[in-house]
Amino acid sequence: MTDAPPAPRRTALDARHRALGATMTDFAGWDMPLRYGSERDEHTAVRTRAGLFDLSHMGEISLIGSQAGEALDHALVGRLSALAVGRARYTMICDDEGGILDDLIVYRLGDEEFLVVANASNAQVVLDALTERAGGFEATVRDDRDAYALIAVQGPESPGILGSLTDADLEGLKYYAGLPGTVAGVPAMIARTGYTGEDGFELFLAPGDAERVWEALTEAGAPVGLVPCGLSCRDTLRLEAGMPLYGNELTTDTTPFDAGLGRVVKFDKPGDFVGRQALEAASREADTVSPRTLVGLVAEGRRVPRAGYAVVAADGSPIGQVTSGAPSPTLGKPIAMAYVDPEYAKPGTEGVSVDIRGTREPYEVVALPFYRRER
Repeated sequence: MTDAPPAPRRTALDARHRALGATMTDFAGWDMPLRYGSERDEHTAVRTRAGLFDLSHMGEISLIGSQAGEALDHALVGRLSALAVGRARYTMICDDEGGILDDLIVYRLGDEEFLVVANASNAQVVLDALTERAGGFEATVRDDRDAYALIAVQGPESPGILGSLTDADLEGLKYYAGLPGTVAGVPAMIARTGYTGEDGFELFLAPGDAERVWEALTEAGAPVGLVPCGLSCRDTLRLEAGMPLYGNELTTDTTPFDAGLGRVVKFDKPGDFVGRQALEAASREADTVSPRTLVGLVAEGRRVPRAGYAVVAADGSPIGQVTSGAPSPTLGKPIAMAYVDPEYAKPGTEGVSVDIRGTREPYEVVALPFYRRER
């Protein structure tokens, strides 16, 4: 007999999701809301009004100590020691061969304190790698996954909704920055980050305060049409915004240069870092031989492409592969991201199709992102 898999973990908001009638799903070992009603309506609410997300499955890891910044410089591809207190940075952790173990957001909370936020599916991998790589530095790596609940409010109405509940200076809070404050009377770290392509905030708070803050945001947002949102619309929102998803666009077989994200690799930082040699080679190769390029595809018909479907040229020869695909509520058409051979990556390239169950469906090649909000 084999042991039964462990039951999915539940967030501090689990009872709230069930009371709202959410369809729940096992995601990276967590029982998470997939949708509450119509995922299209949830998507549209975020684009036009506001949506409320439980992101408590994400993995928070703290690094504390006089050399915490130097430890992160060694462990990650970015230069985190140069990050100002109160700011955040998108970065990656790679293996020795330059393959992406995860993409991360790192917040600098103090002179000697950083908060690393990993994807739920990779949190243990990232924790183990950071613990190993921080050896020899004056830095302590701490697993804080149980210390935080994470709630996001996203959409054009989000500043007004959150502003009615906090003493923090939201107007002065820049994109990819965070500051301490109170929300609905409880302490929180308020970050202006997100994964939807809209303005919005992510609130790091104690799990015991999660229901109070969720209810306060729900009440404050009701007059302007805020709705609870699940993982399904989060995926279509990030796809429209051209944001990569680990396991789809990013894998251990992909370097940051393959993904068109070589800008996050900082070769000019002091000291060595894990994967440097392999990434230098990948950078040189990208300068001389263009690797497959990540592009956007927009359907001419109604059939939806899925990850793994082949992208083909006019003669039927394979030229790439879809990494993510879904109907786009904003565009009203199916869309996809795909890696394709560089000669087919130019927007407007003709003759490109996706093989959907044996039928070649025509697609237009476009530049990413599909959607960019007005600022």
